[in-house]
Amino acid sequence: MTGKHLNLGILAHAGAGKTTLTERLLYESGAIASIGSVDAGTTQTDTLT
Repeated sequence: MTGKHLNLGILAHAGAGKTTLTERLLYESGAIASIGSVDAGTTQTDTLT
C-alpha cells in the first residue's frame, strides 16, 4: 500500500456537531481547502455535488 487511509465513523444524536467536526477533520487533513458552515449550507459533506 502506497498511502495511509483511515476509516472513521462518527455517531451522535442530531445537532451534536457531527458535520462541523467532519469539516474540521477534512480541513486539518488537507482534504478540503476551506471549512464550510452548516448554517450557511456550505459544507462539503452535506452536498450532492
